[in-house]
Amino acid sequence: MNGFVINLLLAIAWAAMSGSFGLPTLATGFVLGFLGLWLSAPLTGIDRLYFKRSYRAVRLMLFFFWELLLSSVRVAWDVIRLQPQNRPAIIEMPLSVKSDFEILLVTNLISLTPGTLSVDVTQDRKTLLVHAMFADDPDALVADLKGGMERLVAEVFEK
Repeated sequence: MNGFVINLLLAIAWAAMSGSFGLPTLATGFVLGFLGLWLSAPLTGIDRLYFKRSYRAVRLMLFFFWELLLSSVRVAWDVIRLQPQNRPAIIEMPLSVKSDFEILLVTNLISLTPGTLSVDVTQDRKTLLVHAMFADDPDALVADLKGGMERLVAEVFEK
């Protein structure tokens, strides 16, 4: 049984012992179960990959929320200016991620960020077309997307 399933069972057990199956109780049980599994991993033989992926997933989530905040402020500022400074363009971003789920996650995270929108993935699944509101320097934008969203998504799913 993998670490995530055991962690989920521990969270449900915590909620059952607490007598409440609300989200705060389940979240508390999940965090306490995670800590318990992490501390007992050498004894139980739970794969360390679960803990690495969990850390990387939290890092991806925090990075996305930070990018969401920054891009929201940038788009809002451009909208209220008398002379907008945006230079929209459709750019091609070569993809390093290979699996369908990784590509889906990258495209959705890009689309959820204000100012960018995933338009299409080529048939060979090697290039993503992105509409960017601020495409003054397309190469820098591609480097930013590849070094941020795509790299962190790839790290979450690497073995």
